Amino acid sequence: MLEYGRVIRRHELTAAEGDFVQPLLPRTSMGRPRLDDRRRMLNGIVWNFRAGVAWRAVPERYGSWAGLHTRFRRWAADGTFDRMLQTAQARVDAAGDVDWPVSVDSGIVRAHQHAAGARKGGAAARRLDAPEAG
Repeated sequence: MLEYGRVIRRHELTAAEGDFVQPLLPRTSMGRPRLDDRRRMLNGIVWNFRAGVAWRAVPERYGSWAGLHTRFRRWAADGTFDRMLQTAQARVDAAGDVDWPVSVDSGIVRAHQHAAGARKGGAAARRLDAPEAG
């Protein structure tokens, strides 16, 4: 697939998506400007989550995996991803593209397989109920 004369790789943001998030990414206000490309770093973070792999498995074309992980943690802590989500939600809400009603039915939620068969009260209750040796 070609976009603006370049091949879009699997799991990367499109040009429209990149243009949307570019102004939402934090800028360095002090010190020397960073040599890395914020969009390339964001593509690496997106690639990691879409591929579902460990940080060390991210291709080197996105930069070092440690740098990507550090940037992800920093952007998560300072609310960058929350701002992206809120801005995207506001945009589609203003355009009327999405209906927001949500219904959760607890009747379809399953317990984990290890949750079945345990006695009420757990192991501590069983010890208290045991007859005293005497």
